[in-house]
Amino acid sequence: MERIGIDARLTYYRQGGISQMIYHLIKELPHIDPAHDYVILHSRKDTRDLTTGPNQRRAICWTPAHHRLERIALAVETLPLRLDLLHSPDFIPPIDLGPKSVITIHDLTFLHYPDFLTKESRRYYNGQIDAAVARADHIITDSEATRQDVLSLLGAAPDKVTTVWLGLDPHFAPATADAISALCDRYALHKGYILFVGTFEPRKNLPGLLRAYASLSADAPQLVIAGRQGWLTDEIHALAAELRVGQRVVWLEDVPYADLPALYSGASVLCLPSFYEGFGFPPLEAMACGTPVVVANRASLPEIVGDAAVLVAPDSPESIAEGIMSVLSDETFSAALRERGRKRAQLFDWRETTRRVHAIYEQVLST
Repeated sequence: MERIGIDARLTYYRQGGISQMIYHLIKELPHIDPAHDYVILHSRKDTRDLTTGPNQRRAICWTPAHHRLERIALAVETLPLRLDLLHSPDFIPPIDLGPKSVITIHDLTFLHYPDFLTKESRRYYNGQIDAAVARADHIITDSEATRQDVLSLLGAAPDKVTTVWLGLDPHFAPATADAISALCDRYALHKGYILFVGTFEPRKNLPGLLRAYASLSADAPQLVIAGRQGWLTDEIHALAAELRVGQRVVWLEDVPYADLPALYSGASVLCLPSFYEGFGFPPLEAMACGTPVVVANRASLPEIVGDAAVLVAPDSPESIAEGIMSVLSDETFSAALRERGRKRAQLFDWRETTRRVHAIYEQVLST
């Protein structure tokens, strides 16, 4: 029986989109593939057991995620596990000491917008990407936009790179009126707010969103910016004060996962004007909750939202403002977006994602 490893160490350090993908992959695999043995690599600091099926077992790794010697150390550390294949969801695989390699490349922000990352992150990714692509037997991307980036910027062979859309947790559905009211009371919100959800980092374009919001009339709904602190964003609060919108902007950090459906459902519109996204969960989550969506016309976002959202130019606050107002000022248009959004969100299913990833495992193991 062949043995497949999944590197889940990153889930201890970060709780963003990559971690969500890892959790759902581990959860769905026992339903798709009860035959192979799976070894789930955990950080040595992680006391959780992420395994979900009888053919999965937990293995502790001392090598930290993103360590400068990670590729060598992890290769040596996993040798006793006798893996036939290792899936590296954060795209940096160990050096080749035996197992076949599948990697997932979520985006290439560090190549498109190097200034959006810290020096440490730029050094880590730029120093590893070419070796990772050369080492991998197959590469998975979350979107066709990222696949095209991998082909054009990294020179990967087309038959070596496959797009597999991520899924959407059924947790995201329209919340009840009582749940929305309770959430608004808890966070001092006024129903019908303009919403942003995401990490506070440069590529999310919060300055552009704030400038767009400042151009709206004074009686525009609250702007709610929900997410978690990222990096290189010290100036954002100062900009809100400079634009004199600080009293109308609500900052919510680390909103519990259980509260997100009500947070989306209580909004009149979600706006994600990112300069670059490899996939982008918030637009789909908002659509599933029946909330109209405005997104940037860049990278993967048009591919993911289809015809179910308003597209805007992220480098133009005027375009962002017009996109928001097109939803706020036209209830008929807003209702049409809600309907199209709910249908669009149904296309994204974690079991189908896992089925396609598993097919790639089988393909690689058979060659």
